[in-house]
Amino acid sequence: MTYVVTDACIRCKYMDCVEVCPVDCFYEGENMLVINPSECIDCGVCEPECPAEAILPDTEDGLEKWLELNTVYSAEWPNITTSKEPPADADEFKNVEDKFDKYFSSEPGEGD
Repeated sequence: MTYVVTDACIRCKYMDCVEVCPVDCFYEGENMLVINPSECIDCGVCEPECPAEAILPDTEDGLEKWLELNTVYSAEWPNITTSKEPPADADEFKNVEDKFDKYFSSEPGEGD
């Protein structure tokens, strides 16, 4: 089992999860974070820290797409180990549904 970041993170990119991760397995895209599944130790401390409830265990049904997306982009985007401020409009996008098709960006973030 591993944890994955889902589309609830897109345009929110709260970084509370980054600070608590003991193995630094988060990677930063332009408008979301992902977890490297091979680095994640399944401790689960990140899941309750996410205000957008974007982090889920990959054992939940229907997360295959997100496991693949987290795997691919964690190999391309820079590692992030310290929290930054979320986007100014993060709260406006917190409860928006189906954000992937509308807002996902494959561009990397800045990382640390």
